[in-house]
Amino acid sequence: MFQKIDVSEFSEHLINPDLVKKLIAEQFPEYAHLPIGSVRKQGHDNRTYRLGNDMLVRMPSAEYYALKVPKEQELLPLLKPYLSVDIPVPIKMGNASPDYPFNFSIYKWLEGTSSNLLKLNDKALESIAIQLAKFLKELHGIVGIDGPSPGKHNGWGGDHVSVYDEGARKQISELSEIIDEYKAMELWEQACKTKRNKIPVWIHGDFAFGNFLIKAGKLSGVIDFGGMAIGDPASDLVIAWTFLKEKSREIFIHAMDYDSETWLRARGWVLWKATFDLCEIEDKNTPEADTQKRIIKDVLEG
Repeated sequence: MFQKIDVSEFSEHLINPDLVKKLIAEQFPEYAHLPIGSVRKQGHDNRTYRLGNDMLVRMPSAEYYALKVPKEQELLPLLKPYLSVDIPVPIKMGNASPDYPFNFSIYKWLEGTSSNLLKLNDKALESIAIQLAKFLKELHGIVGIDGPSPGKHNGWGGDHVSVYDEGARKQISELSEIIDEYKAMELWEQACKTKRNKIPVWIHGDFAFGNFLIKAGKLSGVIDFGGMAIGDPASDLVIAWTFLKEKSREIFIHAMDYDSETWLRARGWVLWKATFDLCEIEDKNTPEADTQKRIIKDVLEG
């Protein structure tokens, strides 16, 4: 008899095509004949493999990310009818086994290329900004479907930005020699003082450019809903500074039509995440560090 893997000792490096092939054969023999291929440019939270031509297998890399699997399986089919852009459609949910300690998902394959693999010119960004705003307005407008409140399960996305007050202040102070500490602290304090008095809305929770699929210059899909919740929409608006720029940013902000305090909290979310990422980068002169410094500069300018 196999001994089940200890979750605390499981390494994401154990996830590979051979493991996926074995799990599919054992749990979904109707798909065992299909080829399995890796997907280019994978994120940290999950490992993704193409299953045949029409499906993909999404394997959480750690216990925390695996907690999101049942949530996506239950809620994505309920949200899909309200959205005009494709989102992942769950087909099956795999179970933990002696070889792999977490639930995993089989989804319908969505066509398109992740935007973090593309070089998009200003005109393309301006068009995509309109499409992203339309998608978010559809998502934020969904009513009558119950969902989780923000919490540890989604990194508190949709909570008030002040949930990260202690960390943000520490990060800003640590970066005082390479960013405008005074402006950063002023923005952060203003964001934390805002109050949200409106009804919570459905949020994506990780509305980042790595989760946008582009086909023929248009938004063809939005993926990775593990952070979804019902809360403050501010954390979904960070792409105005992390992905869009200049005119495309203006287009997006105008199209979303949120009040000034919501945008202050959105800028706070950007500042918290960019300073966090910059603190994690040891060499502050790398292209990766420069990207975070540019984001911080842009968000401090408004």
